[in-house]
Amino acid sequence: MKSFLAFLIAMGVIVTLGDAYCWSKIHKPGEAKNGCMLNGKLYPLGHIERTEDCYRCSCSETEMKCCSLFTTPVAYDKKKCKVVFNKEHCDYDVVQKDDPSKECFVYSRVG
Repeated sequence: MKSFLAFLIAMGVIVTLGDAYCWSKIHKPGEAKNGCMLNGKLYPLGHIERTEDCYRCSCSETEMKCCSLFTTPVAYDKKKCKVVFNKEHCDYDVVQKDDPSKECFVYSRVG
């Protein structure tokens, strides 16, 4: 039983250290001469350390590339727990449904 628990913890650490979810958008000529638009907000050309939606981005006149700063919990006690996005920490908290002040154990996350 102890080795199985160690395996689950190791897999959770490996998944957590994996690459974040990334995407890119190619701009039409002249579309981003003043910066990149993301969810209604204009970001300046160059590196953006953290957007309002918790992404790290690179903005140029030709494209915008972004990667998430958060990981999504996928293995936890779904009967007793719920997932809540924490915008301050750019991550998901997994808390008990009946007492949100108590955290739940997360076995793995994807990013």
